[in-house]
Amino acid sequence: MKSLLPQISTRSPWLYRINAGSCNGCDVELATTALIPRYDVERLGCKYCGSPKHADIVLVTGPLTAKVKDKVLRVYDEIPDPKVVVAVGICPVSGGVFRDSYAVHGPVDSYIPVDVNVPGCPPRPQAIIDGIVEAIKIWKSRM
Repeated sequence: MKSLLPQISTRSPWLYRINAGSCNGCDVELATTALIPRYDVERLGCKYCGSPKHADIVLVTGPLTAKVKDKVLRVYDEIPDPKVVVAVGICPVSGGVFRDSYAVHGPVDSYIPVDVNVPGCPPRPQAIIDGIVEAIKIWKSRM
């Protein structure tokens, strides 16, 4: 039986970013979607949050390196359900150019269920926005 709360209230999804060892190219594009009015993700009703405990949609960048794997999994476990995971860039999807490195344990979906993939190196802001729109649809269907 579904809760009555989603039926009587609506709220905007909160975004949280996890850097799983990226080169920061995707992170720069995520900043573009957050700060430049032309791509402003807040027009979709989204807001970035500073704590995984408040997150609804998780944006993962990077190939999941050995050094941060345990930390990423611990942070992922702190995010309440229902949560949606968006892999931003080719690195979390396949490891990208780092895939054959001894230091890479990815792809991310080997450890975390990924709902939306946004390919690119780095992906364009429009593609990131499209991925977030898809994530919002999935998140609303899980409420």
